[in-house]
Amino acid sequence: MMKVKLFSDGSSRGNPGPGGFGTILQYVDPSGKLHEREYSGGEEETTNNRMELMGVITGLEALTRPCEVEVISDSKYVTDAFNQNWIEGWKKKGWRSSSGEVKNIDLWKRLLKAAEPHELKFIWVKGHAGNPENERCDKLATAYADSVALH
Repeated sequence: MMKVKLFSDGSSRGNPGPGGFGTILQYVDPSGKLHEREYSGGEEETTNNRMELMGVITGLEALTRPCEVEVISDSKYVTDAFNQNWIEGWKKKGWRSSSGEVKNIDLWKRLLKAAEPHELKFIWVKGHAGNPENERCDKLATAYADSVALH
C-alpha cells in the first residue's frame, strides 16, 4: 500500500467570510524520489472549520487507489474528531454532540466517504511554528481567501 502524507490548512477572512484551503500530497517512490502535488480552493462565504475540512477532503479525493495516509493538520477540530473518537460518538447520537447538532455534517460525511478506502492516521502540528509544509498550506489557503475577498 502506498504511503502518502497529506498536509492541509484552512483559512477564512471573517468567520463566516471569504475562505480558502491549501493541501499538499507527498509520496516517496521506491527509488526515493519525492512526488508532490498542491491543491487550493475556497468559497466566498464560509468558515475556517469548513475550509479545514475541505483541505483534507480534497487531498483524500485526489487519491486514486487505497493508501496509508498520514493527515497532518494544525486543526484540532479535524485531528481531535478522529483521534478522540468524536466522530463515532456523533454518528451514534445521530450527529449530535453534548452542545447540540454537530456543525458541517455535510463535510464530515463527505470526509468519511473519501476516507473509506484508506488507512488514516491524524497528526496535529502547531500552526505557524515552522513546519514547512504547514506554512505552504497556510499560504495557499490565505492567498485563495484573499483572492475570493477581492471579488
